[in-house]
Amino acid sequence: MSSPAAVNVRPLASTDLDAVVAIDAAHEGRTRREYVERRLRAAQREPTLHAQFGVDDASGLAGYILARVLAGEFGHSHRVLRLELIGLRADRRRAGLGRAMYGALSDWAQRHGCAEVRTLAHWRDTKMLSWFGALGFQLAPELIVDCAVDGGAYRSARDDAPSDPAKQERREIDYGRNEANDHERLARDAVDVRTMTPADLDAIVRIDRSITGRDRRDYITARLAEAMNDTRVRISLAARSDDAVVGYLMARADLGDFGRTEPVAVLDTLGVDPDVAHRGIGHALLSQLFAILGALRVERVETLVPLRDLALLGFFYSSGFAPAQRLALVHPLTPSAA
Repeated sequence: MSSPAAVNVRPLASTDLDAVVAIDAAHEGRTRREYVERRLRAAQREPTLHAQFGVDDASGLAGYILARVLAGEFGHSHRVLRLELIGLRADRRRAGLGRAMYGALSDWAQRHGCAEVRTLAHWRDTKMLSWFGALGFQLAPELIVDCAVDGGAYRSARDDAPSDPAKQERREIDYGRNEANDHERLARDAVDVRTMTPADLDAIVRIDRSITGRDRRDYITARLAEAMNDTRVRISLAARSDDAVVGYLMARADLGDFGRTEPVAVLDTLGVDPDVAHRGIGHALLSQLFAILGALRVERVETLVPLRDLALLGFFYSSGFAPAQRLALVHPLTPSAA
């Protein structure tokens, strides 16, 4: 993709903060300076995991596009670039600047080993969906499910239909039947769910490896470090029973991605030791997550589930989740010629 004449697509810099905030505020009708500033700082801290570009014209910054690399979230086994924020000055819309920025973004993705770009869009946002379609995006084979936090209340509406045990042999989330209410009561009584610490890392990596078949120490270590640096953004929990780690959960609260106007948390990793599966530990972790989100005044929590994974969907449905009003989109990238 080539840039329109008389514009310059370049990486965003910290000096662009005021201009990005102004464009975002004009579009959203409110200022989100803290959110934008946090995103720019994250790119400075982890430059290989964030792609952020702006486009200039004679009047200064005319637009921006922000994305980050997923290197293990939602069970992905390959690097994915997730487009989360894009904005243009009102006087430069429909001038091809968005396409120019996306061209720079997709080039960056390929150089950094990302096979595809993913994003979300509200099903009623026909203009945005049309724009994504023109770029080559397609519906992803995944479903977005979400649940109201309700001030921290957690109401598990159980689905007593048995799941296929064969589908439970390798999973990232404890999505077993958990059909007996006493299992959840037992988990609440016997499991200590608390903030994850570096001392939990080895046990969590071991459990994760037994579930996914991959060693994701780097990914888990990076997300734990992020949680320790800013507890308002990243939430990492560990469940212990008999003085041993038996489960873990990682979520993040990004208050503005994909044009959302309400505070939303994204649950991207949840695992339970297969040796103690089906004892309500997954529900105990969710219960603690909802309590924390309620205190942070986050209104909803969402996650992404492969459409083929009916058992995993069953777990979330039994936990009070339902299909969200957003569509998951994917744009496979063709490797550049050498």
